[in-house]
Amino acid sequence: MFLPAIYALRLEDFEIARSFFYAGLLTLFATVLISIAMSKAEGRQLRLQRYLLALFAAYTLLPAVLALPFHESLRTTSFLNAYLEMVSCLTTTGLILFDDPGRLPPALHLWRAIVGWMGGMMMWVAAVAVFSPLNLGGFEVSARSDFGQFHDHGQRLGRLDAGRRWRRAAYHLIPIYAGLTLVLWILLMVVGERSLTALTHAMSVMATSGISNVGGMEGTTTGLPGEILIFLFLLFALSRQTFSADWGATRRESLFEDPEFRFGLFLIFIVPTLLLLRHWFGAIEVDEEYNLTAAFRAAWGSVFTILSFLSTTGFESAEWQTAQNWSGLSTPGLILLGLAMIGGGVATTAGGVKLLRVYALYLQGLREMERLVHPSSVSRSGSTLRRIRRQGALIAWVFFMLFALSLTAVTLMLTGLGIGFQDGLVLAIATLSTTGPLAQSAVEVPIDILSASAAVKVVLSVAMVLGRLETLAIIALLSPNLWRS
Repeated sequence: MFLPAIYALRLEDFEIARSFFYAGLLTLFATVLISIAMSKAEGRQLRLQRYLLALFAAYTLLPAVLALPFHESLRTTSFLNAYLEMVSCLTTTGLILFDDPGRLPPALHLWRAIVGWMGGMMMWVAAVAVFSPLNLGGFEVSARSDFGQFHDHGQRLGRLDAGRRWRRAAYHLIPIYAGLTLVLWILLMVVGERSLTALTHAMSVMATSGISNVGGMEGTTTGLPGEILIFLFLLFALSRQTFSADWGATRRESLFEDPEFRFGLFLIFIVPTLLLLRHWFGAIEVDEEYNLTAAFRAAWGSVFTILSFLSTTGFESAEWQTAQNWSGLSTPGLILLGLAMIGGGVATTAGGVKLLRVYALYLQGLREMERLVHPSSVSRSGSTLRRIRRQGALIAWVFFMLFALSLTAVTLMLTGLGIGFQDGLVLAIATLSTTGPLAQSAVEVPIDILSASAAVKVVLSVAMVLGRLETLAIIALLSPNLWRS
């Protein structure tokens, strides 16, 4: 909170500076008191389940604290709207509540980006420190031992190591996360972007939050060079192999041997190709098929936007509309919805079902087709196939069904509260996959969330927390077997 206060003071927004400064002091004072009260529990044995419960509390209670300076600084919105905005940022969903970026002062844009960046960093650490040992968050599909899950001699870590596991994960991952953000910030400024916009987009890309202070890529000043830089950094959301090794594994495989990364690259190639062919056939009807410049711009716009929504970031390329202008055909929003549902890699900041789960279901589908032809055949083995557990496809299917049930429940609740079915479905996918910009990009008319009822906003907040922690983690918190283990 002190960084937005300093920035607002530099811009001579004294009221906003005071709001963030006083809120920061109050939060710091409360944190010190809680630390003193918890100091006697430092040596106590803590279960990993406690950390999972702490994550749930962080995503539900912490936004109320983060919303205090936002609400006091804006003064033209309700506290519930401010809370919804902070839940959206902390869960890296990035719902666009305020259609006009000019309504928010620069310090509030910076605060939104910081909250989203911190939420992404928290998930990076929690993925390997909490979800991996508990076999949640996509790790239940993988057969590889991950960071902090085993001792050097192969013995599983006990409850005494829960805190140490968290500290080791933070020690290894936070410098990488912060360093990549700093590099992208500097590179965007080098190609001509304004400092605040460059910082906001750098934080949003690393957290895959899609938060922007200028309304996305169309409001930037860098054009194609800036989009290329962002595209390269979005690749980190396809697989954890892009930024870390599988700690505890016997060896580190090549990045292109990682099934998540290869599957993501396949989608980035095949989906824009099909879109380009569709628009090219449409361009033939209007005698624009030989406009190669428009074809190239349309192709780049498709490739960038597909990766952005696959990583659940939600940035649209400035050339995304070029394809429609070239052929006169609109791009179906259903494609963006499907990509967001698939999501990015395990142990990344991306949401969605995750590429590894989809890949496990794909392998199982191939195996079932082989058995139709050769019922007595023995499945093949290899380093790629050994990454998937024997019951990995079954677990992935269970999660997919839970995701579908959650999607159905959220859609029905939103529809029952007065939201149309189409808008309710889009909002449900946007919140459960943590891809907030879908509410503007996947529909013809952007969804006005601010004008919705309080009950709708509560449902959206719950859905975003559920999408960030995933249904399996919520069920794990309610399972007595997990707490007895």
